[in-house]
Amino acid sequence: MTSVRLVYLARLREAFSSSGETLEITGDRPTVRDAVEQLRARGDVWSYELADGRAVRTAVNHDMASMETVLRDNDELAFFPPVTGG
Repeated sequence: MTSVRLVYLARLREAFSSSGETLEITGDRPTVRDAVEQLRARGDVWSYELADGRAVRTAVNHDMASMETVLRDNDELAFFPPVTGG
């Protein structure tokens, strides 16, 4: 089992009513996709905000990550919307 610290930023912090939590993920080499699927399974706002096609980015330990990024015990996985400047 892999324990990952989740961080929710910007609109996701508001949508989830939380700035973060710890998530336990099973499997030998869990990925960001595994974490997302586990969160989506909660339903409601979780499945909506983390749905395919929604504007959400991920970072593992402050480095941009893809759905295939492997997670290790005690990693930080952050979820945030893309930011634009002007």
